[in-house]
This record gives sequence, C-alpha cells and structure tokens, in this order.
Amino acid sequence: MSKQFSTTGIVAMAIGTALYAAFNVFFNILQLPGTQLVALRPSVSIPMFFGYVFGPVVGFVSGFLGNIISDAISWGGFWWNWDVGNGLLGLIPGLASYFISREDIFRRKGYVACILLSIIGSIVGMGFAAYTDYIFGYGISTIEEATYALFLPAAVTDAINGAIITPILVAAYASAVKGRARRV
Repeated sequence: MSKQFSTTGIVAMAIGTALYAAFNVFFNILQLPGTQLVALRPSVSIPMFFGYVFGPVVGFVSGFLGNIISDAISWGGFWWNWDVGNGLLGLIPGLASYFISREDIFRRKGYVACILLSIIGSIVGMGFAAYTDYIFGYGISTIEEATYALFLPAAVTDAINGAIITPILVAAYASAVKGRARRV
C-alpha cells in the first residue's frame, strides 16, 4: 500500500482539507479588484505544504476537496475546473518526493525545490482553471479576459503566497518533528 493511502496519509488529507476549506472561507472575502472572484489567498500554501510533506495525492485531495467545501460555503456553488486547479496546487509540490531524497526534503536543496514547485503549481493549477473557463465558456468570452481577469491575478498572488509561506510551514514542521524525535 502506498504511503499516501496509509493511516497517516488519510489523516493528513482530512486535516489538509479542513484547514484549506476553513482558511479559504475567511480569505475569499479579500477579492482582488478588476478580477472575477479571484481572492488574495495565503491559504494556498496549505495544500502545497501537505503535498510537499505527505505526497502528491495528499496535496491534490487537500486542495480539491478543500476548495469544493469553501466554494460551497462562500459562494453556494461548485466549479469543477477551479477545484481541479486547486488540487494541482497541492499535487505539483508533492512531486518533490520523486526526485528529492527524504533526507534532503528538509534541507536547503529541498526548500529551493519547495519554492520552485509552489510557483509551478500556481501557474499550472490556475492556468488550468482560468483557461478551461474560456474553453468551456464559463463566464469568459475571450482569451485576454481569461488571462487578465483570472489567470494572472490568481497565478501571481498564489505563486507569491506559496513561495513565501510554504517553505516556512515546511521548516516549522521539520523543527516540530525533530523536537518530537529528541523527546522519544
């Protein structure tokens, strides 16, 4: 059985989903002017963190389900492509487990990878969401509108938030794990 479907992985998915949903409901209030329901969301670092530490499936589920719950509470709706986009925010940082050893994941090399994967996750996830809005005609009629009203504001703010906050969360987690190991 994969580590991501272990008890630890399932508990991490549940905690990540609950935290992402709760913080998104709060941050959905901070709408960016000139956009279509794009909010300033430091909370994007939550699925990124869970993906980076526990793997891509945990990150995807945390982002996907957390966004479904928060959108249902905040807007009373469900937008599948934005939920998948938020899942990709968590999945891509989780890919670090395929090319960085477990020992390096909490070292300088790992933090650099965490920052880069958070930025890539923001670009891919928000790109998927914004351009599928255009492709399927979900309130967007031109590619310029998808780019300037959705993709750029969401991807840039998510990339900045993810690149700054996610490594801080990872470092705090690493310190907590080291401290717990010393007490045992």
